[in-house]
Amino acid sequence: MQALRDYILSWDYTIWYYMNTEWHTPFLDIVVPFLRNQWTWAPLYLFLAIFMPRNYGKRGWIWCAAFIVTFAISDQLSAHLLKPIFHRTRPCNNPFLSDIVHNIVPCGGGFSFPSSHASNHFALAFFMAATLGRKIKWVWPLAILWAVIVSYSQVYVGVHFPLDVTFGAFIGIITGGLTAMLFNRRFALETTQ
Repeated sequence: MQALRDYILSWDYTIWYYMNTEWHTPFLDIVVPFLRNQWTWAPLYLFLAIFMPRNYGKRGWIWCAAFIVTFAISDQLSAHLLKPIFHRTRPCNNPFLSDIVHNIVPCGGGFSFPSSHASNHFALAFFMAATLGRKIKWVWPLAILWAVIVSYSQVYVGVHFPLDVTFGAFIGIITGGLTAMLFNRRFALETTQ
């Protein structure tokens, strides 16, 4: 079992090395921190808060509440339940990586596994796609691309390992999928109310 764990971690470190250290450019060093910043996406959230009630009435308001609940569940699972269990040090705080890490944002003092950014964005992406995707087909690819970009950015800037964002994405997919399923059973956006 220890050999398997070591093998997985060696691949995690190798992939991290390339994503964070080898595959960076001056252009991406400017753009990627912007893409992972929570305030970058504030206009999207504001748009949804206006668009959904305006187009779906009461169900739109319920959708907005479910969107927030989806975020809260995902964030609680990743940041407050799992990170304290695993205690994984972020790459930018790891003393063994200090000479090679390409850290371009403030590191933060929290733990690394799983990535809350990945968990939260995949949860929101899956919730959006699964609730809106039947009416607006292009939501699926855009929502997933959005979550992938944010997750990739976490590794690129040096605050997470690939396994952190992979497991964060897994948590988000389950969370967003479940909340969307519950929402669709009771409040599917087929009709305006």
